[in-house]
Amino acid sequence: MNKPLRRVAIFCGLLVLALLVRVNWVQYVKADELSKDPNNRRVLIDRYAHKRGDIIVQGKAITGSKESKSGDFKFQRTYKDGPMWAPVTGFTSQRMGSNQIESIEDGILTGTDDRLFFDRTLSMFTGDKKQGGHVVTTLNADAQRAAFQGLGSRKGAVAALDPKTGAILALASTPSYDPSLVAGNTDKDVENWQKYEKDPDKPTVNRALRETYPPGSTFKVVTAAAALEHGLYDDVDEKTSTPLPWKLPLSTKNLENEGNLPCKDATLRVSLKVSCNTVFGKVGADLGNDKMLETAEKFGFNKQQFVPVRSNASVFSKDMDKAQTALSSIGQFNTAATPLQMAMVASAIANDGSLMKPYMIDRLTDPHLDLLEKTSPEEMSRPLSADNAQKLQEMMETVVKEGTGTRAQIAGATVGGKTGTAQHGVDNSEKPYAWFISYAKTDQGSPVAVAVVVEDDDANREDISGGGLAAPIAKSVMKAVLDSK
Repeated sequence: MNKPLRRVAIFCGLLVLALLVRVNWVQYVKADELSKDPNNRRVLIDRYAHKRGDIIVQGKAITGSKESKSGDFKFQRTYKDGPMWAPVTGFTSQRMGSNQIESIEDGILTGTDDRLFFDRTLSMFTGDKKQGGHVVTTLNADAQRAAFQGLGSRKGAVAALDPKTGAILALASTPSYDPSLVAGNTDKDVENWQKYEKDPDKPTVNRALRETYPPGSTFKVVTAAAALEHGLYDDVDEKTSTPLPWKLPLSTKNLENEGNLPCKDATLRVSLKVSCNTVFGKVGADLGNDKMLETAEKFGFNKQQFVPVRSNASVFSKDMDKAQTALSSIGQFNTAATPLQMAMVASAIANDGSLMKPYMIDRLTDPHLDLLEKTSPEEMSRPLSADNAQKLQEMMETVVKEGTGTRAQIAGATVGGKTGTAQHGVDNSEKPYAWFISYAKTDQGSPVAVAVVVEDDDANREDISGGGLAAPIAKSVMKAVLDSK
């Protein structure tokens, strides 16, 4: 071979080598990055080329797929009772992406998860169409419907848990939106989403997980737990050392009770039954910030929860003086909680002091419902001893039997609860929030704990109360769970 031909051959060989290196670089090193590139339309086309797996509640799919009417994306997502389930599912959209479970478990639902590799490989030989796997939730359909319908046209949220396992049974938020109306790739889908996002009532916000509210008097059960756990009081029927009026520490201002209540030296049981601000404010001040903070954090405050959707951290502040601690101990000042957090508080008390980690996904399956992964219940913490939890149960049951929570009574079940009417706005200038936290017990134990918060802008101010607005909703949710057992 003469010299010019040899040079040409070497040059061509180098070109082939460079091509091989480049192909391997793109295929193996850059593959993951390219597959996630939003400008890679091939990936998007493949993503919507087959039916997406379903999100399942009690054996029934609450999602589906239908053929797209336009464009090169073959299938788009559909939702059954979309507004009711949106706080659970989130949405997946050909134009706007996805969120919540639809996003977190996208690999399973689209069939691209590594755990579905065998199923994808097998389908290449069998000729079966590619399918996504399924997400099986812990939700109770009747409880979710009771929560959603109970809230109705009012702003608010409901969270319900199984105290024994931490399984989420209901997660409702109103007002809501229909994910089906943003699932496509048309300008109308974008217009619908923009309308939702601009709505001042924030229908796309999951209030059960992402809104923190002053919990008001429902937080008094945390304060009572702290009093028992730290030995300030041992007997719930022992008189407290609470003068009336009681002046806030470092202040000339008295802490007021709502109405003419029997709060002077009242016992913890009576104080919870009639909701004495003075008793629980003084308990918080006597314990101090550190002890109150310790108990609050054992219940989950100051920590985000992942269920697997992220829930905002509820707040109990550090480095407060005695007056601030007193106000925080009755659920005001800086104290703020999500409905999920307050359901966790009720759940731990109902479960004899054991707080189970909340979760919403029971298991993940392949397209044929064969198990890929199952969630095992896990204890998160022990905010209080079994003995003290049972004392708090007695107190909460008194609230429902003869106190402010009588509208939550259920025939054939023992119900414990606590009402709350939380201040809203500067100097309580806006309409307050109505709260109710509760649990229901039968001979088989306590299968459900619930937290309800209602923002009712249309109600008369004097008609807004946890016992009046929130307790009936909690009752309907608890009854739905009990009736399904």
